[in-house]
Amino acid sequence: MRFVRVLFLTPQERRYLADAEASGLFDPVYYAGAYPAIHPWFHKVPLRHYIVYGEARGYRPNPDFSPSAYLRYNPDVEAIGMSPFHHWAAAGHKEDRVHKELPKVEELPEVMTPKLRIDPTRARARFAVVLHIYYPDLWDEFATRFEALPIDYDLYVTLTYRGAETEALAEEIRDRFPRATVVPVANRGRDILPFLTLVNAGALDGYEAVCKLHTKKSPHREDGDLWRKHLTGGILPDEGLEDLLETFLTDEEAAFWVADGQHFDDTKWWGSNLEITRHLLRRLEIEIDGSRLSFPAGSIYWLKPLMVGMLKALKLNEGQFDPETAQVDGTLAHALERTMGFLADAAGHRVVQTTQLAEAEPYVPAPTPAFVSAFYLPQFHPTPENDAWWGKGFTEWRGTVGAQSLFAGHTQPLLPADLGFYDLRATEVMGDQAALARDAGIDAFCVYHYWFDGRRILETPIDKLMDRPEIDFPFYLCWANESWRRNWDGLSGTVLMPQSYEDGFEAKLAHDTAPYMRDPRYMRPDGTRPRFVIYRPEDMPDPNGSVDRLRAAFRDEGIGEVELGAVRFHIEGESPVDDDAFDFWVEMPPHGAVTIDAYLFGGPQGNLLGREVHGGFKGLIYNYNTVIGTTTSDAYVKGLPENTIAGAMPSWDNSARRHLDAHMAYGANPASFSRWLMAIRNQRLEGSYRGELFLNAWNEWAEKAVLEPSIQYGDLYLRVLTDHLADPEAPQATLEAKAG
Repeated sequence: MRFVRVLFLTPQERRYLADAEASGLFDPVYYAGAYPAIHPWFHKVPLRHYIVYGEARGYRPNPDFSPSAYLRYNPDVEAIGMSPFHHWAAAGHKEDRVHKELPKVEELPEVMTPKLRIDPTRARARFAVVLHIYYPDLWDEFATRFEALPIDYDLYVTLTYRGAETEALAEEIRDRFPRATVVPVANRGRDILPFLTLVNAGALDGYEAVCKLHTKKSPHREDGDLWRKHLTGGILPDEGLEDLLETFLTDEEAAFWVADGQHFDDTKWWGSNLEITRHLLRRLEIEIDGSRLSFPAGSIYWLKPLMVGMLKALKLNEGQFDPETAQVDGTLAHALERTMGFLADAAGHRVVQTTQLAEAEPYVPAPTPAFVSAFYLPQFHPTPENDAWWGKGFTEWRGTVGAQSLFAGHTQPLLPADLGFYDLRATEVMGDQAALARDAGIDAFCVYHYWFDGRRILETPIDKLMDRPEIDFPFYLCWANESWRRNWDGLSGTVLMPQSYEDGFEAKLAHDTAPYMRDPRYMRPDGTRPRFVIYRPEDMPDPNGSVDRLRAAFRDEGIGEVELGAVRFHIEGESPVDDDAFDFWVEMPPHGAVTIDAYLFGGPQGNLLGREVHGGFKGLIYNYNTVIGTTTSDAYVKGLPENTIAGAMPSWDNSARRHLDAHMAYGANPASFSRWLMAIRNQRLEGSYRGELFLNAWNEWAEKAVLEPSIQYGDLYLRVLTDHLADPEAPQATLEAKAG
């Protein structure tokens, strides 16, 4: 009779069934797992079982709903005699009613979270383990697990401040783990803000991976203790941690590692957090529409350095977090939990679970470039010409600092960090730049060479470098042979400095550039020939003939054969150039890579951004991620000469120069740049000239095409380069060897 009963529901129960099915709030997988004593036959009709038997026994229809709590917090439901889950499914969830036990609001002593001063040069272990303690009674459980860890790690512990109790616990932690960093924090932002406190201070920079934990009791779950141990043990297992961690590290597409069942991939988990998450992600030019939600649930996971860096770039602080009043949803902390998956998505990465790592096939890394170049702009010092044209003391910095945000999520201005507002008349700066580039895997700077029939502009940095042989600055030259015009776009406007191509200019150009080629720092990527690039070969009256004459002129100067290249520009000049006239071509995004389907503003479909842009804006906004897809498509690649070097740009936005007439790529950040580099490694590098990569650019600050450290992203772009440019064939030390 018990089995037959669930098949013949009363009219009220049938309405209950229909409302519950329509709501999608019943979780049959959870129900079967949480109540294994239910007869297997009922697993075929779990919702019917719940309606007839389960609810009366106090069972939960999903892990997030408590029938008893719903009745206690919503007494009107009991007064009308309606079952709690039926009311929640039919109306209560739309009214945002309280549907589970609210955590007790504790009156805790006030404390100012200390300003952390972290020495970036300190010795580090391979890994960081971070624990936030809200429930002090759980410390010993975690400490016992930490003591058994077989990996090399630094321990960081944040403690919700409770006065003398916390101070005593902090001393106990330091006694048990003398090298631990222990930080008392205010009761705000759950476990998320304490973690960001460490992130923002740079404490978690430089680790190969970070393990984030907290003392999770889950009072809304009947199996809270078992659940916490499952989450923690899933990522810090008693056996096999070294192998799992090595698999996680070597998988370039894995961003987060969670215990089994903790990758939530369903929009039903949005709750009331969509709009907060949307605004958070716009700080990094990441757009969402709510149609997808994927995140590491439970706030217990391993994460990679790129994810740490992206969290740091959000620039969140304590004042932006809600005071703790037992909120169950809709706070900044709740939104940040959901943000994590979108940070992974932006990089083309994913959340992996423990069993997936255990069963994973060996990861085969994509190839890495054989040689990496980056365009380099020398316009960071005053010149008489710029003084006359743009005002006394003009340099690239003037426009950079004046850039303004033109719409919500437009991340301007982008300003320098580590190197500051440098002046390239101080040649030491070039040494500092080269050191950063070298550490990131860049082999040479392609320095713009401004030469107008014998007249030079912006020559001071490279000429002063010739007098400082001790400064290691690997470079070669790119003749920026376009006329200078007043509106900065190189295509129209008043001509300030014409490029006239007088007869015999090739010999004069070779004569003027030969001394640089004799410098031992001048690069020969093929091991023999010095390299020279022409920016706009189509502008020369006779490009094919000029290339031949230039080659001969270099031979006459005693340089010998020169490896000549040219930029594949987006607008054809008056004089066509044979593809084989040059040894190679340079792909230089965004030139030629912005198609009509990439337009977000200024295209035929109008404003697709979904929000207002500055009323006077007449420029073009396009999707950075669409450009990535274009440059890796077969149709695009087929349109390039076979001897083209694959290129990428960290970003592009010339609003600092062109203001309301600017062109900009929206959606650029270190994560999306990482995705572009991975796409090139997987799809383009094999066909790229000599397996090379060209980056646009190192320091085009007024065009936001920048790899140098910035205030928003720190050195994250450089760390992304390091990840992608490291030689996968280089021997890697094992965990055990490094742990010693």
